[in-house]
Amino acid sequence: MAIDLNKLKADAQNKSKENKAFLTKLKKKKPKDLDDHSQRLHHEVFSYTDCLECANCCKSISPIVIDRDIDRLAKHLRIKPSAVIEQYLHLDEDGDYVFNETPCPFLMPDNYCMVYESRPRACREYPHTDRKRFSQISALTYQNTFVCPAVFDVVEGLKLIYD
Repeated sequence: MAIDLNKLKADAQNKSKENKAFLTKLKKKKPKDLDDHSQRLHHEVFSYTDCLECANCCKSISPIVIDRDIDRLAKHLRIKPSAVIEQYLHLDEDGDYVFNETPCPFLMPDNYCMVYESRPRACREYPHTDRKRFSQISALTYQNTFVCPAVFDVVEGLKLIYD
């Protein structure tokens, strides 16, 4: 199934208020079965979503890069951790390391990641829709509905269950 990022942006914008209110309500209610439903929906959505076809996360947002990630990238690239910071990273307004630019400097033209095995933890865990205590990341989930078609679909699925 082809991924239409323009349609995603339009759909996410059209449902912006609805999704924000829904996710805020979920965070307050914290249904006991929320993690089960979000993980089931995550697996269902990723049965038809191809990240390599999209790569919008790599093209439009930067992960937080922690010290362990810097060390792993340095080893992979065969450079010193200080060189990883100097060449690829800067501190954002929250004091977190993020990539200097988007798209990600390691994203190749075919949407593969040239440091895939050594990619930052945030990249490994993205889009976070299968994590435990899903209600704790409602603000992040809301933001990700504008970036990731899978997140948008998971939220739509959760609305069918809880609305």
